[in-house]
Amino acid sequence: MKRRHIISCALQILVAVSSGVLLAEDELKTRQLRVMTYNIHHGEGTDRRIDLERIAKVIRDAKPDLVALQEVDKNVKRSGEVDQTSELAQLTQMNGRFGKQIPYEGGDYGQAVLSRFPVSELTVHWLPGEPERQRRIAVAGVVDLGNRKVVFASTHLHHNNVEFREQQATALNDLFRDSEHPVILAGDLNAYPESRVLEILEQRWTNTTAKTTNCFTFPAVVPKHQIDYVMYQPQLTTRLISRKAVVINESLASDHCPLLVEFSVSDSVD
Repeated sequence: MKRRHIISCALQILVAVSSGVLLAEDELKTRQLRVMTYNIHHGEGTDRRIDLERIAKVIRDAKPDLVALQEVDKNVKRSGEVDQTSELAQLTQMNGRFGKQIPYEGGDYGQAVLSRFPVSELTVHWLPGEPERQRRIAVAGVVDLGNRKVVFASTHLHHNNVEFREQQATALNDLFRDSEHPVILAGDLNAYPESRVLEILEQRWTNTTAKTTNCFTFPAVVPKHQIDYVMYQPQLTTRLISRKAVVINESLASDHCPLLVEFSVSDSVD
């Protein structure tokens, strides 16, 4: 296995605006929140072996608080009829929640979230496009950070139809528009930073890797493109700040590299 290393994206500081006033860091009591998105390719690595312990080690080593997982199997024949969400939750000592996308080989295929905090059962939101084959979803749960709650959502947009991806981006903007809590959206968007898909999403979301370089997440062996993202959509009174993003250059465990973003979240009560 090649030695794993971390590629730092350009540092980006994004400060949320409250009532039109830019809030300085020293005015806020903040806590750190580490958010990862990882397309795990049903646990199958670039050596074609399915190995969840390998995936779990990548996650453990990064020490995230929240993880959005795409391409997750549950009791599927090809991956040994294992509930991968439960297995990864146990291996990482995190809470796990699975959202079903489609039935597959005697089980289910979809997305999941892992959390160090209590998280409600996921709500599965259906996205437009291709209902007869592999209709895409966003799965979202409310995460209780103690003195504040955030919505954490994972999504995986269509892999080969640009029109569907653009429709799905528009749907994501509408889905979380009126959220009671700030929303963190993470996932495999199958779209490049300069694409129309990102242009649509950035109308409503703050892209934590916008205007940065070296955030390539795919393919894992020699990453050349960014298609995995972490975004957030705060209300005006939300004090949510993204500090930095790194790509964990892991070339074996999956066909994607995970993206890790560090946030500061205000402990003040709105």
